[in-house]
Amino acid sequence: MPTVAAPQVPARLGRFVLRMFRPHIYVTYGVLWVLALESSAVAATGVAWRPSGATWLRAASVVLALLFLRMLDEQKDLAHDRVHHPDRPLVTGAITKAELRGAMAAITVVATALNATLSATATLLLLATFGYALLLAAPARPAPALRDRRLLELAVTYPVQVLLGIYVYGSLVAAGNVTADWRGAALLALSACVFLHFEFARKTTWEPQPGERLYSADLGPRRSAVVTAGCAAGAVGCQVLLFAPAGLLGLSPCLAAVLPAWGTWRFLAVRRGGWPMPAATGFVVATYLALVVRAVLGP
Repeated sequence: MPTVAAPQVPARLGRFVLRMFRPHIYVTYGVLWVLALESSAVAATGVAWRPSGATWLRAASVVLALLFLRMLDEQKDLAHDRVHHPDRPLVTGAITKAELRGAMAAITVVATALNATLSATATLLLLATFGYALLLAAPARPAPALRDRRLLELAVTYPVQVLLGIYVYGSLVAAGNVTADWRGAALLALSACVFLHFEFARKTTWEPQPGERLYSADLGPRRSAVVTAGCAAGAVGCQVLLFAPAGLLGLSPCLAAVLPAWGTWRFLAVRRGGWPMPAATGFVVATYLALVVRAVLGP
């Protein structure tokens, strides 16, 4: 492969980010996730919440972590992409492994510097997330076996998302904004259920295409739909557990459940195509936005 001149690298990385890490999706998700988790953690203690400088540092750190993970996934999936996605940047040479690894090193330095201004705990928790992700990428041989078993792959890779949630909550505890208790576990379960609803929805379909790695291929469309709907129900259950004492305002984010309810009905009734993704995406956005609004309007 020809050598890439150093002045070309930023533009090549920029094109990679715009294509494979679409800011309007990944940045929006990362920021909403942090705002919802932080605001709910503070509001659950009965204290009014407003975003601070530390809030935006956490949000920036999570977005950087998501970009780090996207770059790492691109390298892990190279063999599969050569067969099934020959237009991907790493396959075509639009980006190289060396460029991605250099960017990942830069992300690590920047994220470490940002979190050093928060606390040593925040820094260590974020670096633990990076470390776990790199550990998963290290053994190249078991990767094909994981790819062939989607549920096993999810069980192994999903803890990266859990660690990011722990980073946000743990940094709040270290800063003295909240005291660690059962509500932290409930909030992490809530965000897990929201994410897993979207994750299962995007990989549940009646008619898989060649090369697609789907949960519905392992479970069958109906059982995959049940799991997808169950994740949304779990998110609602966590909100009831956390915020029922606050009355109707506290439970207002539960109204977003109408989206997965409709998505489940449509998927099972039509019996063709995939899960209606606008409903799954809308559930994530509506839930997180409603949690933030609820925290702003009242503890």
